[in-house]
Amino acid sequence: MSARILVVDDVDVNVRLLEAKLTIEYYDVLTAGDGATALTVAAEQQPDLILLDVMMPGMDGFETCRRLKAHPLTRHIPVVLVTALDGREDRIRGLGAGADDFLTKPIDDVVLFARVRSLTRLKQIMDELREREESSRRLGVEADGVARMRSEGGRILIVDDDVVQAEKIASELSGEHRITIESNPEAALAVAKGPLDLIIVNVAAQSFDGLRIVALAKSGDARRAPVLAVVDPTERSRMIKALELGAADVLSRPVDSEELAARARTQIRRKRYTDFLRHKLDSSLEMAVTDALTGLHNRRYMTTQLQALVGRASHGGAPVAVLVMDIDHFKAVNDGFGHDAGDEVLVEFAVRLATNVRAVDLPCRMGGEEFVVVMPGASLEAAGSVAERIRRDVAAAPFRVLGGKEQLTVTISIGVAVTTGQSDTPESLLKRADEGVYEAKAKGRNLVIAKAA
Repeated sequence: MSARILVVDDVDVNVRLLEAKLTIEYYDVLTAGDGATALTVAAEQQPDLILLDVMMPGMDGFETCRRLKAHPLTRHIPVVLVTALDGREDRIRGLGAGADDFLTKPIDDVVLFARVRSLTRLKQIMDELREREESSRRLGVEADGVARMRSEGGRILIVDDDVVQAEKIASELSGEHRITIESNPEAALAVAKGPLDLIIVNVAAQSFDGLRIVALAKSGDARRAPVLAVVDPTERSRMIKALELGAADVLSRPVDSEELAARARTQIRRKRYTDFLRHKLDSSLEMAVTDALTGLHNRRYMTTQLQALVGRASHGGAPVAVLVMDIDHFKAVNDGFGHDAGDEVLVEFAVRLATNVRAVDLPCRMGGEEFVVVMPGASLEAAGSVAERIRRDVAAAPFRVLGGKEQLTVTISIGVAVTTGQSDTPESLLKRADEGVYEAKAKGRNLVIAKAA
């Protein structure tokens, strides 16, 4: 995965070393030798990640980070502070300055690229979310996804047979997150099937294979939850294997509380951004095939489904019937009581329609006061029976509108048609049913007319 990374350090050797490592992995690398230059480059070039050294003359890394996070053009860019090996105080100050993560010197390549991959993916997800929200704002649609993603902590599962370590991790995180601890791998995987924001696995566990837990978690029901692997820094091969199996990040033992909090927060944010975008995509797809007023399928969805069903019927498959229905004298409702009342009638009619069709049927709104029901596998007689049930239910009780102030008598005219052979098309089927509607209206309305081929 390619990304643009800004490396900031006043020591040229450090800059060149990081630049070489990142370039070999096909990252696009920008460099800066001081904080002021970093602010300018970040605003102009919009990198996906900034690796920022703490100890710099003049404007140090903490102040540079604060300014980056305060500027509207750069506040969304992840910043990783590079600190000394014993720089725990630096980490705490860095988190206070708004840093998203930190690396300790000397930098381990495996850890470096784990951090880079994790945070650049998060940045790309956030960029997509920001673009969608900006589009929503231009269209006048409510857009508060980023704000809602900053809400309360997440649900975390700790899988560890080291009771002391597990309790320490839980204690450090419980103030912000909801914690479950499991030492039994089977029980842990069962918990992982539920909603989780993060799984923390001790891959150095003695009583179970932690790497297998990582693999099973990333291939099963919990695969959307990121995995944070707790590793022994001396077991480099195990660390590499955990990342290969799908762990999003690694945490070295003994666990440092500030590092733990930062890693957990980063992974949960990424999970929530991803979930939000997935939800938005599902909602967009649903909106594309759903009528906004009634909640029924729309014309586009009906056309696609009917085309497929008629095609199968014309090649020897099960027949398909359609009901075309029109609300009688609907214009009089709008003219006499207003369009709000008309909308209420349409919504109530959709409810009565949907509750009187079969589970396999597709009730749809074609537009205005015209509705269609697509009925896979139905004969003309069976479709006519359903149509008559709908007609009776609509006419049986008045429609209450305008807060119950008005009660309207509503009736419908329905035309029924069913496929008969290879010559049928969706258009010809709908036309026959539509002819039934016109005939029902000509005969006084509130009728069902079935039209044979």
